[in-house]
Amino acid sequence: MRALTDIDWPTWKPKDVATLLFVVEGSRILLIRKKRGLGAGKVNGPGGRLDPGETPIQAAVREIGEELCVKPFGVEERGELAFQFTDGYGLFCHVFTARGCEGEPRETEEAIPLWTPLDAIPYDEMWADDRLWIPHMLAGRWFAGRFIFDADRMVDHEIEVGDVRAPTPPPG
Repeated sequence: MRALTDIDWPTWKPKDVATLLFVVEGSRILLIRKKRGLGAGKVNGPGGRLDPGETPIQAAVREIGEELCVKPFGVEERGELAFQFTDGYGLFCHVFTARGCEGEPRETEEAIPLWTPLDAIPYDEMWADDRLWIPHMLAGRWFAGRFIFDADRMVDHEIEVGDVRAPTPPPG
């Protein structure tokens, strides 16, 4: 599978469902440098897989607490992302923003916190898809993206952007 058209998206089932949560305070955004797992070494937002019985928002809040030792507030879902890797791995991701957080972000075994100016987001150190949807997230627009990756190289994608709307349930 090398193209989005190679996948029957209505029946596609990801192996994992996960979250990303970006704290946006004024003119800065809280990013992380991942220390392990998928995307280790890259800059991303805090997040991770849902635990059994957990809602996406519960997982997002739990993950940022585990990764950076902070509690977000003003959390809102902004979009959804579907990733299919050529090795067969599939991931569906709920993307959230928060207006702020309680506590000072701290480095953990999983992540190094990076407060970054909004006009200096280090896209060259991030997954290739991030530069396509993060600007929509920051503008408050709802987005839904589908991506195919060969390891960490994006080989195909599509993004739908619109007004804020209710999220759809993950496939599967």
